[in-house]
Amino acid sequence: MAIMRVLVVEDEPLMAAAIRDGLRLEAIAADLAGDGDTALELLSINSYDIAVLDRDVPGPSGDEIAKSIVASGTGTPILMLTAADRLDDKASGFELGADDYLTKPFELRELVLRLRALDRRRSLNRPPVRELAGLRLDPFRREVYRDGRYVALTRKQFAVLEVLVAAEGGVVSAEELLERAWDENADPFTNAVRITVSALRKRLGEPWIISTVLGVGYRIDTTSDSEGGSGDRG
Repeated sequence: MAIMRVLVVEDEPLMAAAIRDGLRLEAIAADLAGDGDTALELLSINSYDIAVLDRDVPGPSGDEIAKSIVASGTGTPILMLTAADRLDDKASGFELGADDYLTKPFELRELVLRLRALDRRRSLNRPPVRELAGLRLDPFRREVYRDGRYVALTRKQFAVLEVLVAAEGGVVSAEELLERAWDENADPFTNAVRITVSALRKRLGEPWIISTVLGVGYRIDTTSDSEGGSGDRG
């Protein structure tokens, strides 16, 4: 079983360290962020099973971080920490997208139990791992491997690859990629798709596995000779 990895956003250093050390004893890895800016940076480069957010931290607040997580579409569960025990405070947290709520002070054991409950709940809705042409794509952990080698991708590159892999070798038009991997405000005349596919192709390495079907779109080359595509012409 893979170790659970969580982000703990807590500006009180002693409490944050105590939480991290306590979770480690329960085989739960915790990255710490003492302010909102650090939290958002970590969220942009790492995948977390759960985010534990203190609502009152310097910089972007826990509420703002929660909004960012929800907007990202990753589905990362959110557990809110707060010193306030009023119903209105809890209600507002749930309205922001929190999945659970824990009032300070709390026992570490309760935090662990709540984290495990959230992880089990998420696992029930875990999307299947997809494998195609030597690629292994795990939408739940947002991880990609090619021939057993881990490939670090940006969120946009992952989103594009997810659409291409789901097509199972079929051609996906640039318009469909723009619609499914970007938001509704994306400029239909942008060259973002071409640039992202080109960068994705390079990240995955040679032999090139993403082929360009001129005038039509892109596809994952499922033939044994994946160098037969259109190279890196976007």
